[in-house]
Amino acid sequence: MLTKLQKLNFYLRIISFWKIPLLFFCRPKIIFLDDRCVQFQIKLKRKVKNHLGSMYLGALAVGADITSGYFAFHYLKEHKRNISIIFKDLHADFYKRSMGNVVFTCDMGEEIKELIDRSLKSSGRLNLPVIVTAAVPSISDEVVAKFILTLSVKTK
Repeated sequence: MLTKLQKLNFYLRIISFWKIPLLFFCRPKIIFLDDRCVQFQIKLKRKVKNHLGSMYLGALAVGADITSGYFAFHYLKEHKRNISIIFKDLHADFYKRSMGNVVFTCDMGEEIKELIDRSLKSSGRLNLPVIVTAAVPSISDEVVAKFILTLSVKTK
């Protein structure tokens, strides 16, 4: 029998293969999930390395994107309504090179759920800045990058 995380990772692989090939290419994996926090990991392999041996900027952006968008898609699946989700902008601060497997963390699950609930009651587009941190736990607990993506939601 598969665990909840194994099922979610299997579903993520299938959806990314058919709908978002770049996501499939980077192979993010959910390593922790509760109602408030989600953590994804992207392993540092040849496909996602840059010329310096650290994780490529594009792979880091993919990790931030999937981590910040997970809760929105999860709550949308519960409501089964036609809701448009996009990211309006992306701000990134890079503090150190990511020289190992990178763990992306978003602990704004409750705020994203509230945004989706407000969107169901509103006809306008609502925005929420979502913070994602990236760390390389095999080297240090220090944050190597911080991303702020503006999640924009509108019920159709």
